[in-house]
Amino acid sequence: MSDPTPEQIRWQLAAMSRRRFLGRSGLALGGLALGPSLLAACGGDDGGGGGGGASAADFTPTTSDSLRISNWPYYIDEETVGLFEEASGLSVTYTEDIPDNEEYFARIREPLSRNQDVGADLFIVTDFLVARLIGLGWLAPLDDANIPNKGNLVDSLSDVGYDPDRRYSLPWFSGFTAIAYNPDLTGREITSINDLFDPEFAGRVTLFSDLRDGLGLVMLSDGNSPAEASLETVQAAVDKVAAAKDAGQIRRFTGNDYGDDFVAGNVAVTQAYSGDVATLKLDNPALEFVVPEEGMLTFADNMVMPLSTANSTGAEEWMNYIYDPANAARINTTAQFISPVEGVGELLPPELADNPLVNPPDDFRAAAVTWRALSDEEDQQYSALYADVARA
Repeated sequence: MSDPTPEQIRWQLAAMSRRRFLGRSGLALGGLALGPSLLAACGGDDGGGGGGGASAADFTPTTSDSLRISNWPYYIDEETVGLFEEASGLSVTYTEDIPDNEEYFARIREPLSRNQDVGADLFIVTDFLVARLIGLGWLAPLDDANIPNKGNLVDSLSDVGYDPDRRYSLPWFSGFTAIAYNPDLTGREITSINDLFDPEFAGRVTLFSDLRDGLGLVMLSDGNSPAEASLETVQAAVDKVAAAKDAGQIRRFTGNDYGDDFVAGNVAVTQAYSGDVATLKLDNPALEFVVPEEGMLTFADNMVMPLSTANSTGAEEWMNYIYDPANAARINTTAQFISPVEGVGELLPPELADNPLVNPPDDFRAAAVTWRALSDEEDQQYSALYADVARA
């Protein structure tokens, strides 16, 4: 195992962030336990997996009377965990302890490399990290016989390059990364990513600290697509952010905790995730999500099992339950992202079925781009460049 990169070290030391750590309330809701199993996540061998040397090829299914799930905040309703417990007979610990892909990876990297427990039997991370974990050989394969509802996966996500036939992953939600604003503070409509750099909003702007979400949007603002990312276009975007930071334009770099300042009225314009803004509007109805004229980014977050999972059969039972359209639609009414489950749109209330952020038409999807696949060397190089600017 190679030493951690400077970026991974930085994320390990950084404060937890992205999809707003511990959610809006920070309180337990029904069967939800809103707090990380930090001791297990930092490398303790607590009830799952043995030593190193395991591989997907020789993975043996595991079972337990409990199931531990790690996810992002804002990503589930208040009923599903309890209803699944009743249906399955399993005791579920559902923890909102994934604030940022790189931070979470830094936290679980060492125990995963030793096939030790990471405090979760199933966790949800974004495409690029799934690809990395598959490449490292640290994920358990899915047994499709235990997930018959996998057949409800929408065609557009059923066969992706990093995981053909979805052998290791199933999408949880997909969504868009763009910008949001508070018209009470901006005093005008916001239409461009470059509005983030308007001196009128100095000190009242937040950017994501994640390379793909944060810098990707800045690249779009310069007319450079992350789908064709190069060192030159990445460096140009880094320089633009550095100049804005030095000028006092940026209040701070965030993960999902951007919502705290945004709702409180401390931020006028921010980089934002589509489904989050629908939830944040419950606290501040003035907030608006914008598809900027330069375009936006798209992402998918995916359920995966580490090789050290203590309950693979329970994790697969959870996946199968989530892929029932009725259950997926119930979650979707709260987490207003894009469901990967076929037929959900027909079960949503009309105001959600007609919402392009939840049920996007083809032309809306066409406004979104994804990063091209980066080599490990490129990933480390580009991430380190941005981390030098985005660190607190």
